[in-house]
Amino acid sequence: MTIQEMKKKKQEKGYTYAQMAELSGVPLGTIQKIFSGETESPRYDTLQALEKLFADVSMVQEEAGYQAHTQGSYTVDDYRALPDDQRVELIDGVFYDMASPTFLHQRIGGEIHRQIANFILDRGGDCQPFVAPVDVQLDCDEKTMVQPDVGILCHNDKIKKWGVYGAPDFVVEIISPSTKRKDYTKKLVKYMEAGVREYWILDPYQQKLIVYFFESDAYPVIYGLDQPVPMGIYNGELVIQFEHIKKWVEAEV
Repeated sequence: MTIQEMKKKKQEKGYTYAQMAELSGVPLGTIQKIFSGETESPRYDTLQALEKLFADVSMVQEEAGYQAHTQGSYTVDDYRALPDDQRVELIDGVFYDMASPTFLHQRIGGEIHRQIANFILDRGGDCQPFVAPVDVQLDCDEKTMVQPDVGILCHNDKIKKWGVYGAPDFVVEIISPSTKRKDYTKKLVKYMEAGVREYWILDPYQQKLIVYFFESDAYPVIYGLDQPVPMGIYNGELVIQFEHIKKWVEAEV
């Protein structure tokens, strides 16, 4: 796909440069230089990332057989019409492509879920832990559907056959290069406004955990992976241990 073809796709989809940067993982300044012509010979991997941005959603829409819209106007129906192997999230009518998670990413999510599940089961608790991929219609509207990496749901009436209808009580997102901006900013606001009580952002690349317990005045709190971390919604009785996760991260990151 040439730069001119990408410019045409950008106009058709209604992307801003900021949205393109967020969706593709390419720095905003790099995109602006490419599309302005300042950078005449972009790197191959940069072009591939931008081409994938335009190809992913448009191609699957054609294969799914429904009318393509501009970013910001997509709905849950459009989300459900996508092929099963197309991983995206829908936030405020905008599709965000999700790369397949790495083995380390899944290993971390699985370990956190294991510790949560063991705590709840050992105490006969009513809350339900879950691990991605689970569809969460966060705002109970037709414009947003997300897939948190790990979550806890304490209201069983929100559980539907297809997923979760409403905000979980607790959410963990594990940072990857392609989701960093979305998890740190956009999802933070969405989760807080939707009624998520506690949001953890685990960044393996910086070996830190940021805890937002929205029911407390003292947030965020930042932990290293060498520290056990208490969970606010359980009044600190549930403590997640990170010694195994720290070893895995140090071996691979």
